[in-house]
Amino acid sequence: MIAVVDYKKGNLLSVERGLRAAGADARITDDAAEIAAADAIVLPGVGAFADAAATMDELGQTEVIRRRIAEGVPFLGICLGEHLLFEEGVEGAGADGNPRGLGVLPGCVDRMPRQDAEGRAYKVPHVGWNTVDFPAGAPENPLFAGIPSGTYFYFTHSYIAPDGPFAIAHTTHSMTFPCAVQKGNAFGVQFHPEKSSDAGAAVLRNFVEIVKAASPALQG
Repeated sequence: MIAVVDYKKGNLLSVERGLRAAGADARITDDAAEIAAADAIVLPGVGAFADAAATMDELGQTEVIRRRIAEGVPFLGICLGEHLLFEEGVEGAGADGNPRGLGVLPGCVDRMPRQDAEGRAYKVPHVGWNTVDFPAGAPENPLFAGIPSGTYFYFTHSYIAPDGPFAIAHTTHSMTFPCAVQKGNAFGVQFHPEKSSDAGAAVLRNFVEIVKAASPALQG
């Protein structure tokens, strides 16, 4: 079973439908115990970093998700769900500083710049179709199996993850930024696979295959 985490902000139904179309038993839940018992976890992404992080804390989801990721349970964060994998984000910062994320990956999620390095203006939020590019010469990542570099996916966001060795794909708008990240069986994508037509459906199918491959090891 794949738990689609309800933190009262996410785009839940379309993600659940996409996972079910990919062959998964996907269930929307806000129950920490049900999330803890799931074979995999998907954290959808609509809303603001600070609000989502606070709600997850209140519902007891944060520590459960951290623990399950550390145990090797497959995880997919979508858009804001990708951002929440990181230590902190500037969106919604208050007197106590930046809101804290799951801390699975290092660094701070920052606002996308409205100008590129040459001073050209770009629209932010970054909304629409854009290419997802893989590092030259890198082996095929299981999340993108069968998907060529340069494939278009659908984006809508104003904040971007920091770059680092965990980045497995990039996109360029006002700057080049990570659009997919990985640590072990934990993945995050900046784009919305549930809104990305055939390419997005392929990513969700690949994630379901990752879950199937991991389940016997987890059960053992």
